[in-house]
Amino acid sequence: MSNANSDTVPIRGFPQSDRSQEVDTKFAARYKKNPDFYIRVPGRVNLIGEHVDYCGYGVCPMALEQDVFLAVSVEKDPILRLHNMDKQYTDFECNLKNLSISVGDGAPEWHQYFLCGIKGIFDILPKDVDFKGMNVVVSGKVPLSAGLSSSSALVSAAALATAHAHNFPMSKEKIANLCAECERYIGTQGGGMDQAIAFLATEGCAKLIEFGPLRSTDITLPGGAVFVIAHSLAKLNKAATADFNCRVVECRLAGQRRSKGRNGNYTNVLHLENRTLAPFGGVFTNDFHFGPGGIPHGIRKLAEIACRDQERDLNLFDRWDIIAKKRGLEWASVKRLGDLQQALKVDLSEMITIVEETLHEEPYTKEEVIRELETTSDHLNDTSLTQNTRHIQTFKLRQRALHVFREARRVELFHSICNKPMDGTTLATLGRLMTDSHESLRDLYECSHPQLDRLVELSRELTFGARLTGAGWGGLRGGARPPREPRQIHEDAEREVLRRTQTQRN
Repeated sequence: MSNANSDTVPIRGFPQSDRSQEVDTKFAARYKKNPDFYIRVPGRVNLIGEHVDYCGYGVCPMALEQDVFLAVSVEKDPILRLHNMDKQYTDFECNLKNLSISVGDGAPEWHQYFLCGIKGIFDILPKDVDFKGMNVVVSGKVPLSAGLSSSSALVSAAALATAHAHNFPMSKEKIANLCAECERYIGTQGGGMDQAIAFLATEGCAKLIEFGPLRSTDITLPGGAVFVIAHSLAKLNKAATADFNCRVVECRLAGQRRSKGRNGNYTNVLHLENRTLAPFGGVFTNDFHFGPGGIPHGIRKLAEIACRDQERDLNLFDRWDIIAKKRGLEWASVKRLGDLQQALKVDLSEMITIVEETLHEEPYTKEEVIRELETTSDHLNDTSLTQNTRHIQTFKLRQRALHVFREARRVELFHSICNKPMDGTTLATLGRLMTDSHESLRDLYECSHPQLDRLVELSRELTFGARLTGAGWGGLRGGARPPREPRQIHEDAEREVLRRTQTQRN
């Protein structure tokens, strides 16, 4: 049974599994009762379109089988009680009438992501609704800090659980937009891709996700290839440092200026068949599943390939204020590069030319940005920078802007190619776009990592193309290659590692 309105998150029957029974057992032991409903929200992998969603441009993600799964009971007293099946995370309890989220230096606590989702729903509930409490057991299968959206899945699961507990149905687009805003309570200036694919994914295809307004289009990937995702085992929590927000800020500053004028670790490998992609999960009750269900057939098993551990190389971020100023626009109103392009009424190729003609190669100092924008340090801090980026003194505006516009064009080409009949060049062309994306992320956006670069290099003889996926600075490498069994992919990777090792020794 499911609700008839396809615009809202559907309610479906709940499929039992060994995992759900384990969660049920833990829930009953901890709270002395059974759950009222369950939630499942998947992770995601982005095929192409990295660091462009927060600039207003489209992306091409697909949902995964790996998910965040919640068991929830609704309580009259406004107390939240959280327990995580992963023993590394401590229990948490608070009175929701006094809900606050305060993040200091370093990575947020795991429960603070959950509080983001609750607060997002509380902020829009009718004033006459009494806050209900929840007992929750959390089971997460999305690899952490790996570029597969584990944190966004937890935020989205919390929001969906809170909405359901308060009988507050929302459209998929509305709750996706709300969840994207929710993460800003812990300081992350994301663009909405992770939340959008979580709620809008369709089984059997990837998605073109576009913004302003949020909308999605199915992408049927060509046959004859599988996507392989390899974990570099270099991890970075994007909310724990200024690196991610720095890139957001550099993009904003670049646009505002232009408007005035013209080591021996191992990696885990996930094997996905491109014809059977995972749908969004959801919340489940004993009788119903709140959210699209279904288990994708594309995930195979984990394999391991060798990867040298190398030191992480972190870099800064860019913004578009400068271009807006030079083009005679109100620079303070330009928050995204997509906004700037719309205001200038030009295509992506013209935007690339504008960037090349307007922004210089050398990093801009903060003093130079202030001088270009004819503003003050305090006004720039309040208008364009985030709390954790106000200390940064140099910004690579040209490089970040070029990546965004070229990556946005690669997304358009990727979508266009997938819509055409497949021929002998299709897979090679898509692979080239993925490789170009990685090179841009490595060289212009500077958000790769030596271990990721090594994985991509090792993949050259094994794939049509490969790139980092997720925010970067560690995490995953995704690549398209001819279909093989996971064991064979593992063996191919091992042989390539050995071949290159022998070559280096000789």
